[in-house]
Amino acid sequence: MTRPLADRVALVAGATRGAGRAIAVELARAGAYVYATGRSSRTAGRSEMDRPETIEETGDLMRAAGGTGCALRVDHLEISEVAALVQRIDDEHGRLDVLVNDIFGGDPFAQGERPLWEHDLPGGLRMLRLGVDTHLITSAKAIPLLLRSGGLVIEMTDGTSQFNANYREGVGLYYDLVKANVDRIVKALTFELRDHPVSAVGVTPGWLRSEAMLDNFGVREDNWRDACAKTPGFAISESPTYVARGVAALAADPQAHRFAGTVVTARQLADAYDVTDTDGSRPDCWSLIEAHGIDQDSDEGVAQFR
Repeated sequence: MTRPLADRVALVAGATRGAGRAIAVELARAGAYVYATGRSSRTAGRSEMDRPETIEETGDLMRAAGGTGCALRVDHLEISEVAALVQRIDDEHGRLDVLVNDIFGGDPFAQGERPLWEHDLPGGLRMLRLGVDTHLITSAKAIPLLLRSGGLVIEMTDGTSQFNANYREGVGLYYDLVKANVDRIVKALTFELRDHPVSAVGVTPGWLRSEAMLDNFGVREDNWRDACAKTPGFAISESPTYVARGVAALAADPQAHRFAGTVVTARQLADAYDVTDTDGSRPDCWSLIEAHGIDQDSDEGVAQFR
């Protein structure tokens, strides 16, 4: 087995489920020692997401993929917990090569149908803390360790820079603001890291078949196409493994800095590194949206962009 990330150390913050979990697994499969963190735990219970997935399950999947690492319950809003995590990485390995910020968990607070003045204010502000403050806290504490030997900060988001430059209807101001902020974090870090051997890159999956998304459609990953009968546009969706394979390839690329300051899609990573989704396809959700709009739920154009 090719292990291009052997001897590398990675931190995937927000790895309990979805893209974060898949990224932790693929980085471990590629040979990195992965610290996977999240709030939902077998011992501590569920986070506000109230989902059954646990961070310990992510650790099990990393080991099943032949990888090494550890799965830890960490609340990335707690500065002391993040500081202790980074200190542990330093004590155990003395280095950090890849930081993936995939933390959010604000979905339970989203009220996309309500304008700002009708949206639950504490819930909206909680979304900002979960989706923005967590990324800033983790980067602030982890980047000094990255600076020692050089590395990569990968900021996971939802949407391309072009798409997020405009207000996204239907999700609410707070969700829109979270995703716009992540894009800005990438740009700001790129400026601040310009004289250092660390690069910041944004990555967005397309229509992700996360555990929650599959539940919403009443399907599993092995029969997800059944959902296309009711929602034909779901045919452009992608498994979490798709973007995770691209992120693992990006982490192994000595020229990854060429993407610094930008937000790249799962499809762009697939084209750059010759990877595919689990079914051998290369979905290009964001190009489909650019051509046909985000509200379309037919399968028009899917064949062209998959």
